[in-house]
Amino acid sequence: MSKTLSTTMAVGLFIVAAIMAALSAPAMAQDPAPAPQTPGAVQLPAPAVDTGNLVALPSVAPVAHKAKPAVVNIFTVKFVKSGQRNSNRRGFRGTPEEFFEDFFGFQVPPRSNKQSALGSGFIFDPQGFIITNNHVVEDADDIKVKLADGRELTAEIIGRDPKTDLALIKLTTPGPYPYISLGDSDRIEIGDWLVAIGNPFGLEHTVTAGILSARGRTIGVGPYDDFLQTDASINPGNSGGPLLNLRGEVVGINTIIIAGGSGIGFAIPSNVATKIIDQLKANGRVERGWIGVLIQELTPDMAKSFGLDDNTQGSLIGNVVEGSPAETGGLKHGDIIVEFDGKPIKAWQELTSIVADTPIGKVVNVVVVRDKKKVTLKLTVGKLEDDGSSLGGLSSPGFDLGLTLQELTPELAARHDLGGRSGLLVQGVGNDSLAAEAGIQPQDIILEVDRQPVPTLAEYQRIVRQHAKGTPILLWIKRGNQTIFFSLGLND
Repeated sequence: MSKTLSTTMAVGLFIVAAIMAALSAPAMAQDPAPAPQTPGAVQLPAPAVDTGNLVALPSVAPVAHKAKPAVVNIFTVKFVKSGQRNSNRRGFRGTPEEFFEDFFGFQVPPRSNKQSALGSGFIFDPQGFIITNNHVVEDADDIKVKLADGRELTAEIIGRDPKTDLALIKLTTPGPYPYISLGDSDRIEIGDWLVAIGNPFGLEHTVTAGILSARGRTIGVGPYDDFLQTDASINPGNSGGPLLNLRGEVVGINTIIIAGGSGIGFAIPSNVATKIIDQLKANGRVERGWIGVLIQELTPDMAKSFGLDDNTQGSLIGNVVEGSPAETGGLKHGDIIVEFDGKPIKAWQELTSIVADTPIGKVVNVVVVRDKKKVTLKLTVGKLEDDGSSLGGLSSPGFDLGLTLQELTPELAARHDLGGRSGLLVQGVGNDSLAAEAGIQPQDIILEVDRQPVPTLAEYQRIVRQHAKGTPILLWIKRGNQTIFFSLGLND
């Protein structure tokens, strides 16, 4: 053996011996090197974590798995004249042209006479009945529905209700189909988890989750506003899709988002939708009760003027229609309705929906505050004629321009920056009406009719009623930051 090899083996044996000694020696705890200290700093101990109190967020996977087969994508085609747009839409429709107009305030000229729109919906009956928004299918010449399994089928409209923005359509191909059930929207509470499924921007069967942020929202888009507010992400194309609780039941129909309002979406409560859909399924239309009064908010200042201190509960009657059930029953302007058919009126807007849901022909008790005293009256509920007349039950016996109007509350006037002017808010425009042909849109403010101010619905009625037949009627309207004149041609 050479000297070099012998030396190498000796060194190797020494290293092995050192390693074995280190392994066999007892472990010695060493204090870590002290961390550098900042002058004047106080070192706090790390907080103890009690893992026993941690609560895991619920998984929405079971809800999505249960509901997705019944959620559908809806594609509609409408053939229109060049430059024509749907003036009755609510919320967003999802077409590029409308998306740019809603977000950036300018209109992209249509590229052809064929407009496409997309939305969502869900099957709630194995026969193929689908709930969606009215603005998704309104005026559609062709409706295609894409199911979760990839099939594309044709659907037909069974009935629509523009006032609540609900529609019922049905697949023309016989079922059965997977479906999800409508739940009880009154059982969910603010803070409960909710799941939205839909077709935002064409991204099929997108699932988002959030909580119920608020309920009973009135946002000025219709006479029967009663929305659920959620922060579950809702975008253009989600319209008509389901909002579900963690049991997989539909508690809302996603309908509206606020432009620029990240995390703010609105859904029609399932309990509201059920009443509408049942009528559409049975009759293809919705019939509502009517008493013929114009109501408004009882503000604190008004309450004091009526000698009610700060009690603002109830609906203040601003006008009573001549010959209406309200007039026959003895109601007068200045009365404050605090109870209708046994139901207390807390928020003034509640009366509209309560009257609408009351069976036509039913005799009801109405409790009003008159001259600081409660008075009980009886009246027979009439039928609301769907003729484009005003929300409060006022009709326009002269000409039907096809407008649904609301008097401005101080809050609405401030929101629309009227600069001290008065006017009427356009909440709806009837299909194929004179107003629609002229280009009047929801959220327009009518300032004048025939060069005369219209601070109230009664004044609007008077001017329209007295307008000479066969001559155009002139409307001066505020839209955004602009004021525009519209001339509506009237027939004899």
